[in-house]
Formats: sequence, structure tokens, C-alpha cells
Amino acid sequence: MALILTFLGRGSTSRTKIAIATAKKFASQGKRTLLAGGAEPAMATLLGTSLSTEPQEISSNLQAVQFQTGVLLEKGWEEVKKLEAQYLRTPILKEVFGQELAFIPGLESALALNTIRQYDESGKYDVIIYDGAGDSSTLRMVGLPESLSWYVRRFRQLFANSDLGRSISESPLIQPLVSTFFNINWTSDNFSQPTNLANNFLDKGKSVLSDPKRFAAFLVTSNDPVEVLTARYLWGAAQQVDLTVGGVIQVGAGGTNVSEEFSPLNITHVTADNWQGMMDALPDFATQAIEAPKPIEIDINGRQVRLFLPGFDKKQVKLTQYGPEVTIEAGDQRRNIALPPALSGKPVTGAKFQHNYLIISF
Repeated sequence: MALILTFLGRGSTSRTKIAIATAKKFASQGKRTLLAGGAEPAMATLLGTSLSTEPQEISSNLQAVQFQTGVLLEKGWEEVKKLEAQYLRTPILKEVFGQELAFIPGLESALALNTIRQYDESGKYDVIIYDGAGDSSTLRMVGLPESLSWYVRRFRQLFANSDLGRSISESPLIQPLVSTFFNINWTSDNFSQPTNLANNFLDKGKSVLSDPKRFAAFLVTSNDPVEVLTARYLWGAAQQVDLTVGGVIQVGAGGTNVSEEFSPLNITHVTADNWQGMMDALPDFATQAIEAPKPIEIDINGRQVRLFLPGFDKKQVKLTQYGPEVTIEAGDQRRNIALPPALSGKPVTGAKFQHNYLIISF
């Protein structure tokens, strides 16, 4: 499995330069590296070559690929049709083709994330560098497994409690009728099979995202006040999707040191204009990611959950509890925390915001 890195910040050209230099650095260390980016021309221009929708060799140990939504949609649609055919006796999507589909807002992010997952599972790469938009849309992309798993959990339970769910499990008449449409004999147990598969799939994604040895982001900023504020906001928002921010890369010569704004993260200064100089200045990404504050820490013995939410103050953070889960809202981000069995269902007895941590007691 690969180490996956992405970069967050306002300056798109600076982020792309850092992403390329990072990919080159890992490749020079003998790591099989994939540099992935969107359809925008910046990455290809800086690399000095055209890019394809399939990985192509850029240099020793380094491949690059360009994500194009139309191509990804066609590939993904074929997978959807295969999945449908497993459950319906008469699939309805087989006559619909990927080229006919309109782009749904947010679909591009989902397709990009799925493609990164496929490259990761291929075993061909030691490191994957994703040069995305670097803003809230990138965070929504990497947070998809968490947000989608909540919907799967909720709707599975809603179905089990519905009249239809009870009818399928109890009625001797409905089961044969349902079975005429589906490829298997449905009961209340195996009706949940697709959602169980989806949950297993999403749980794998969440486990990768929450492991800083597997997935981490780094902030890229100059000393410009707007860029610094944007990077701080993205830092806090990243914690809401359980993405570890491993450090800060400050680009440009001179100016104000931003260490106080991002404490306790390590600050790396990159001023060189050539690739080798940038590569030499870059940090040890893997080590910094492991040493960075964890987005969430659960202390079962102490009956506490600690969320690291830098960039927010207590007025911007809202805590609610519905059933066995706790919902945290910070800025425009929302996170549903599925508590471990020892804390699940127990009421919140207190909460405080202290030193960038939201500390919840049960």
C-alpha cells in the first residue's frame, strides 16, 4: 500500500510546484511514485510535457497522470452496471452509457477519490502525490468515506424499522414477489447485504484516511495574511474529515515567520526556484505526519473524546448528540463521530474548548 500525500492552500501554482518537487524527491529515493492531478494545464506546463489519462513515465521511478472527469465517469459507470447486474434479474442501466451522463456537482471529487483508491490497491506505487484543488473541495473529497458511511448506517436502520423492511422479513407473500425481481432470495438479513458491502468498503477508506502513515496533507502558504488565514482554516477543516495535517511549507524569501500561527506544526521554508533546491529543502513528510497532532483521540478509560480543531474558536464549534453518535460542526464542516461500544449510547456530560481542542466527556 502507498503513502498518499496532498497539499492544501490558496496559491495554486506554489502548491503544484511543491507537489512536483515532492514527487521528484520520493522518486530520487527509489520510491515508485505516482503524481496525479486534474485537467488544469499547470502541472503539465511545469513538468514540460503533455500528460495522459493513463500513468506515463516522466523519469526514473516517477509516473504522472491527469484526471479527466469524462474518462473517469465512463470507467466508473461500467463498474456501477456490473454491480447492478449482481442484484437485479433485469438490469435497467445496461442501456445507459457513460458518455450520456451529465456531470453531477461533487461527482468529480468522488471519481478522483475512487481512482486514487484503485492506484493505491494496485500495488504499483510506494507513494501517490495528489495535486488537487487544495481547498474545501479537496477536503470534501477525502471526507467522502466518512460522510457516505453515515448515510449508509442511517438508511439501513431506517429501512429495517420501516413497514417495508418488516414486511419483507415477516410476510410469506412478499418474499417470493421480491425474489422475482432480484437474483437472490431476499430476507431481512440478506436485504442488508449491499449496505454491508458498502459499509465495509467505506470503513476501509476511513481507516486509510485516519492513518497518518498512509494519508496526510501539508499546508502550503506564503507570508501573505490572506494565504495564512486560508491555510489555518483548511487546517481546522481537515481535522473534521479525520485527515492529519503533517506540517506547513512556507514558500518565498523573506517576510514574516508564520510559526506562531501554526504551532505546534513544523514549518519548512522553501525559497529555491529550481527543482533540486526545492527537493533539498522539503521535510521528511512521513516522520512529520506521524508526529503531528491527531485529529481525534478517544480515551475509553477516561470517558473522553478530544478533537483537535485549530483555526476555530469556541463560538464557531457546535456539539449535538443523536442516539449513539456525536455530531461536531465547525465552520462549514460537519462530522458524525461513531463512538466505540464502551461510549456508544452514553450521554455527553460535559464539553469544553481548550488550547484548540474540543474535549467531550461522557
